[in-house]
Amino acid sequence: MDPAGPGPATEGSEDTAAAPAPGRLSALRTPKRPRLWFELLLIALSYGVYSVIRNAAPTRVEQAQDHARWIWDVQDAMGLAFERSVNHAIESVTWLIVSMNYYYATLHFVVTIAVLVWLFRSHPGRYGATRLVLFATTGVALLGYYFYPLAPPRLMEGMDFIDTASVHHTWGSLSAEGSAMASVSNQYAAMPSMHIGWSLWCGVTIFVLARPLWVKVLGLLYPAVTLLVIVATANHFWLDAVGGLICLAFGYAVARLWYGASCYRLPRRVGAPGQEEPRVQPS
Repeated sequence: MDPAGPGPATEGSEDTAAAPAPGRLSALRTPKRPRLWFELLLIALSYGVYSVIRNAAPTRVEQAQDHARWIWDVQDAMGLAFERSVNHAIESVTWLIVSMNYYYATLHFVVTIAVLVWLFRSHPGRYGATRLVLFATTGVALLGYYFYPLAPPRLMEGMDFIDTASVHHTWGSLSAEGSAMASVSNQYAAMPSMHIGWSLWCGVTIFVLARPLWVKVLGLLYPAVTLLVIVATANHFWLDAVGGLICLAFGYAVARLWYGASCYRLPRRVGAPGQEEPRVQPS
């Protein structure tokens, strides 16, 4: 940087040279400051479509039970069929399992929305690409829900898993069998686990972009605790979490291909739509 300060622009200088007008595709791939009304509409429509498709998957109970048994047998052959032991051990501690039930029913949405709001306010240049990761992850998960029905452990026949949300009457839980919420939710859409996909997206985003060390640590703990919760409440096998991880990797790949860079390496702030992006000044 010139210590004397910026001088008057001269014709043909690098700073003022006219850039070629970007094509339509290039403009779409350029990070822009998000519009609040558009983001709210997009999120509402996307979640509505996701819910409709997820719940429109055929209810193939027998096939879902067969898939669950196969998953359990694979894990057992690996010596990692531990879900039932964890489920029974934590269910015996009432305050802990009730807390986990409400964690499962609420934080999945609360934390994800909070991270989106934080990105919108503090990292607007990275918001669109990071949001694309979440949307692509969720979109590809629908393929699993539709083509691979899977009974969660709590609904497996003859396996003695405890449906903790049902036993403890967790208010608002989508997993409480026989509840009003359960009646409008596909109970056999367990593979992949979007509780893991979304929580890991939150955790990675917080870890990479947050500055305080304690916040970074919380970001890492969030998906780890979520994994314990989905197993303890008998809502998922750990292999469902692996499915969620694969979907998240797909989401990051889509965003990387579209924007040509990691979503976290894009400019933190950009100009308003239609304005030139501010230059990054050297330190």
